[in-house]
Amino acid sequence: MRILFWGTPAYAVASLDALLEAGHEIVGVVSQPDRRRGRGKEQMPSPVKLRALEVGLPVFTPERIRRDQACQQALAALGADLSAVVAFGQILPPAVLGQPPLGCWNGHGSLLPRWRGAAPIQWALLEGDTETGVGVMAMEEGLDTGPVLLERSIPIPLLHNARQLSERLAHLTGELLVEAMPLIAAVGPGEEAERLTRLGVRPQDEAGATYARLLTKEDSLVRWEDSALAIHRRVMGLYPNASCPWRGERLKLLATEPLVPRLADQLSPAGAALAARWGGRGEGERMQAAPGTVLELVDGEGLVVASSGCPVLLRQAQLPGRRPSEGQALIQQLGLARGDRIGAITT
Repeated sequence: MRILFWGTPAYAVASLDALLEAGHEIVGVVSQPDRRRGRGKEQMPSPVKLRALEVGLPVFTPERIRRDQACQQALAALGADLSAVVAFGQILPPAVLGQPPLGCWNGHGSLLPRWRGAAPIQWALLEGDTETGVGVMAMEEGLDTGPVLLERSIPIPLLHNARQLSERLAHLTGELLVEAMPLIAAVGPGEEAERLTRLGVRPQDEAGATYARLLTKEDSLVRWEDSALAIHRRVMGLYPNASCPWRGERLKLLATEPLVPRLADQLSPAGAALAARWGGRGEGERMQAAPGTVLELVDGEGLVVASSGCPVLLRQAQLPGRRPSEGQALIQQLGLARGDRIGAITT
């Protein structure tokens, strides 16, 4: 099949590779324009553009595809049978959606209609979802509102961070897009409503829709006065950008465990033992300590830090200008003693 591929971040590269490996002809790749990235703020191409250039594919980088008539015409001239879209980053206008005879299909990293929008993986973790997945949907003008052709779910382990979950979902998205292609091809071109009916797509239930808004720097701030579970979800969901104040700078928090006894079967062996020890002190030391107080230094594991209820095991963090450290190295780098405060209380 002749496919026009749309995508920008690393997440979408797995889908581009999967379609190529399945033998489809990628007639072109559309990605976001080069952006300033990294400490040097140099102009850098997107991961999808880099991969497309590696394999010799023509690349288009419209600043706003909705307004770029010349790019729209150039894409139409490619004669694609179908457009496959994975995390492109712009809403496609009707003129583009109507170009390919087999339609435009989006591989989305959530179980629609939950977490439509820009950051579905992060919000699934932030909100403590126990499962997520991917879907292949027919695109329409709304934001991730189209009917779903294929869908697959996976559980979310408590100790998974956004990068780990993204890697799993990226590969699953590629697999599902490859699975969808022969189904779409078998129905063939024709009036859209008829094609979708023959494909047996599932309309989304608007009553269950939630939106994954873009995340801000404020979202990444860890507040130790929150619950252990809320702190852990923020560290995992915003990985690797969650942080707290540290001696006038920013300490990045990279791995935690919420020491909640009822979650012991989802924790590491060390975390489960610490949850049992500290979870029984409901009216004791952990309740008297201010949030952010170091309650215990655990050799080889990290720091037990007070929150609003059960404490948190801080396993890995990154000091400004240093590499990430964990366990005993983290304890030594932070130089904290029992009773010291980590970060500051933010209201």
